[in-house]
Amino acid sequence: MSMHMRASALTALTVAALTAGTVLTAPAAGAATKAAAPTFLSASQLPPHPTSAWTAGPVTEGFPEALGFCVSTEGVLDYDYRHREFRTDLDTSAVQLTVVTGTAAQAKALAKHYDDLIRTCADRIEQNSPDVEAEGRDYGTLPVEEGARVRGLHTETSWGATDIALLSVGRDDRTVTVVSWGQMGDFGNAPVAAFKKTTSTAVNKLY
Repeated sequence: MSMHMRASALTALTVAALTAGTVLTAPAAGAATKAAAPTFLSASQLPPHPTSAWTAGPVTEGFPEALGFCVSTEGVLDYDYRHREFRTDLDTSAVQLTVVTGTAAQAKALAKHYDDLIRTCADRIEQNSPDVEAEGRDYGTLPVEEGARVRGLHTETSWGATDIALLSVGRDDRTVTVVSWGQMGDFGNAPVAAFKKTTSTAVNKLY
């Protein structure tokens, strides 16, 4: 997994994303009109790593491959996608995506679409990858701007590779943000409280 899964597991997860089968319907308005660019998380606002500092990459145009195993652009309008990736010196990484849509209604629909993809990701992984066991967990909603939800995903391959990811979707008016954190481990290694704080910060910082 780009979130620290072995190469064969990455292939399985990518296939799962491409076969998600969920299509977002939206008004035939074309691409979103340009607006002020959303602000991204800084490295210091990620869940603290016990032994290594976070490093933030540049803000980059386009959709990040690091989200491809659960979230994709399949069936979504050609919105304004930007992202920022984060790394530690060890086996932990994160990524934030921002999507500026045309209207608040489009953003609401897109946020639900992304959350649905994350919610069903474990099932899609197992359906498409017999050598991977996956489990998703719902960590609830956050009262920030128009709302956010946090979920977890644990995967384990038949050869013993185990990885944990935390993913969230939040919205501020017509902008949606997705934040993902991941490393080797299981649910016991997931910094849920810190990630919820990161998610709230990410939504609040958009504008």
